[in-house]
Amino acid sequence: MTIAALEALTFGLGRLAEAAGGAGHRLCLLTGDRAVYRHELAHLTPEALAALDIVDVDTFDESACAAALAAVPDLRGLVNSTDTWSVPGADLAAKLGLPGPDPAAVRLLRDKSRVRTLLHERGLSRGPALTVPADPADPSNPAHASAAAEILREIGLPAVLKDSAGTSSRNVWPVRDEQQLHAALAEAAQRAFAGLLFAEPFFSGPVYSAETLSWEGETRLLGVLSRQMSPEPSVREEAAAFPVAFPAPELGLLQDWVGRVLATAGHDTGFAHVEFVLTTEGPELVEINRRIGGALVGEALCRALGTNVYEAMVDTALGRRPALLDSPVDASSGPATGFVLVYPDRRGTLTGWTGLDTLSAFPGSPEWYPTAVPGQHVEHLDDQRGCTGIVLAEAATAELALHRALSAAGSVRPVVAADDEG
Repeated sequence: MTIAALEALTFGLGRLAEAAGGAGHRLCLLTGDRAVYRHELAHLTPEALAALDIVDVDTFDESACAAALAAVPDLRGLVNSTDTWSVPGADLAAKLGLPGPDPAAVRLLRDKSRVRTLLHERGLSRGPALTVPADPADPSNPAHASAAAEILREIGLPAVLKDSAGTSSRNVWPVRDEQQLHAALAEAAQRAFAGLLFAEPFFSGPVYSAETLSWEGETRLLGVLSRQMSPEPSVREEAAAFPVAFPAPELGLLQDWVGRVLATAGHDTGFAHVEFVLTTEGPELVEINRRIGGALVGEALCRALGTNVYEAMVDTALGRRPALLDSPVDASSGPATGFVLVYPDRRGTLTGWTGLDTLSAFPGSPEWYPTAVPGQHVEHLDDQRGCTGIVLAEAATAELALHRALSAAGSVRPVVAADDEG
């Protein structure tokens, strides 16, 4: 018997393969670029390696994916753990008669503007969303002025302009004054979007993510991850730690809030990664990702809970209630983790890193998870695409783990040959 995966997150493939093998299934990964998983493939355990098959296919071609899945022997489920492939994955599962989410619900969650509007209408967000029509870049164009005026009237400042189906913090512009608003509109007019440009209020406060697991409308909050963002105007993620030690009453309020948000948005089964701002008036949604968290969130969950949480992903793909939903483990069962994303300070060709050989001298057993390879060109510095690797460290609490990860990551420097050096 086999479970297929339509692509996967950069990290966690080994854990997923082990979970599939433990359930008596093989894991078949469909991928258009197996180099994305180079670190995972290089570190597979013998158990994970024995349970994994890889099929190279254009995963942006739904017909090709359907044909590849039809050729998988005794296919029982389809894992879809990414945002980019969530809609085609839901469609393919439905067409093949496999367990899976309602494709209409997945389409809703992939539209951040529609989710914001829905939550605002149901009283779960103070902020509405406003779709911004395609607009010429010239600020003197009347359409530009009209879009800016509507944003000021309907949303106000500060605001955020972003892609309704964006990923990795791409195409996101925080704007605090009219000059920034006009500049953002002009820049957005030159970009390609996965969805549509829309505006929403800017909510002030620290950013977190609720890591949840649901089954048929019942949701368990597995823990809360802290998220350190870069200074504006960049919007890239810099560091994170898990699990955040909220006081019990506040954690209970977050459990209730995230359950209502997911139910309203139509997500009733599987993992969710719910990013929110904790404002002076309570939590405000940033976005919902119907998957396990990216970067090293899955690894952080496994360590803190003392179990392979990817087993719940396998359970869901097979159409059965995840055992993790009823497990007595909690986020204090294992070590807390902190991780720091390592970015270069300029564009160019990555030639390597300095400081990796000194990580073992730092407390917390720091580990290095590369996301780029020497020879790779680094173009984007303002979002996660510029990340070259992640340093993870452990401690008894998320606060201490983050301190250790920050200390260790401070010794690692990407070496980049600038474009003008060649």
